[in-house]
Amino acid sequence: MTGQICFLLNDRQVCTPANSGLTVLDYLHHLARLRGTKVGCREGGCGACTLLVGSLRGEKVSYQSVASCLLPLGELQGKHLVTIEGLNQSRLSPVQQELVDRGATQCGFCTPGMVMSLTGYLLKAGTKISFEELKNALGGNLCRCTGYASIKRACNFLVTTTGNSSRENIQDLVAKAIVPEYFQEIPARLRQLSQSALENGKTTADFLIAGGTEIYVNYGDILPESRVKLLNQSPQMKRISSYEGKIYIKALTTFAEFATDPTIVKLIPDIQAYVSRIASWQIRNRATLGGNIVAASPIADGSILLLALDSLVMLNNGNRSRILTLKEFFQGYKQTAQKPGEILSEIIFPAPQANKINFEKVSKRKYFDCAVVNSAIKIRCENDVICEIAISMGGVAPIPLFLKQTSNYFIGKPVSQDTIETAFPILQREISPISDVHGSAGYKRLLARQLLIAHFSKLFPDFLQLRDFYTTN
Repeated sequence: MTGQICFLLNDRQVCTPANSGLTVLDYLHHLARLRGTKVGCREGGCGACTLLVGSLRGEKVSYQSVASCLLPLGELQGKHLVTIEGLNQSRLSPVQQELVDRGATQCGFCTPGMVMSLTGYLLKAGTKISFEELKNALGGNLCRCTGYASIKRACNFLVTTTGNSSRENIQDLVAKAIVPEYFQEIPARLRQLSQSALENGKTTADFLIAGGTEIYVNYGDILPESRVKLLNQSPQMKRISSYEGKIYIKALTTFAEFATDPTIVKLIPDIQAYVSRIASWQIRNRATLGGNIVAASPIADGSILLLALDSLVMLNNGNRSRILTLKEFFQGYKQTAQKPGEILSEIIFPAPQANKINFEKVSKRKYFDCAVVNSAIKIRCENDVICEIAISMGGVAPIPLFLKQTSNYFIGKPVSQDTIETAFPILQREISPISDVHGSAGYKRLLARQLLIAHFSKLFPDFLQLRDFYTTN
């Protein structure tokens, strides 16, 4: 990618010839000399480097909190980047003041990231302030010395301080000093700033970058000096639609967009609860469904859910395209059926009709952690007899595994304890877990059985109770 990257940095416009693959965090520290954004884990796992990126949406600017250690500089073209310095006013903002007053900062290293996450939540137009959502906004911010009780107290008082009414425009936030006055000028300034993408892909790229949440963890040392192609410069690859009983999801759709899309929420009512178990808010704002699939991790949460939904994937190479089932896309550990030059462009699955869908995940931490074993199920019954079922499981094979034999067993069987217990040996023969840092093979086999029980006991509570299985197994 060549040319100048032009964007608004807090209250000023900047243009830089820096490599598009440079992380925003490194740009701020080494070129912009703004070091209020802290350098932490460089894996998106601590929240210390959180900042806000605003994109023009019609007449307003939509802001998202993101981890700057995983954000390529080239994606700032035509956008508004807000760092902790960009919130400076003649006095502390209500967010900053509450953190100080409630003793919610000790060494202060993590505090800028927390301020940005909370401010990002307050910038979400049209929502109401609530303690639970403020707390959830901090889901990706770790703090080892302050103590979370005081941080939660700050959130609780922040609800009272900032009010609990709907916020329709930026003027309300400026009036309450949550953000500086210059925020009111940003929409007009972004309209004047060129929104055009940089020259992207005229030369062969060494790396393709979508959300960047995994590739920067694996190749962060060499990406700043490499030729990169930023897929997010192609807005046509980010959309969810439905047509003739099928759901079409463009590959660059993020987990956050997937979980809040009305079509998806209608089909999978618990989707937001499921996705809350997948990484943090900052990561979900960036991580894409397509990237989750292409990474081919055997514990990829998105892949496991999409496998149970009988998904197809479309692969494009120029004007040529082909469609594969997601089951045949995974070939081996970190290996896929993707050919050189192909890009995963779309995910397609049939709209579930009268299906029950459930997702389960066991991890060392309940939130913001990778799975030890995860599993998803789609099931439809008639007269309490299973007539359609698809079960997938991660962490029990070299690939995200569709449990074909186990699923086939259930067809035509009644929903009962005996039916499920008879499936245990079939399940155990179909999986092949190994011992690794996440857990032993024996532990994973136990979890596989328990997650199968969890699916049915949650979806059919009138027929099955967990205690019934524990008395015999």
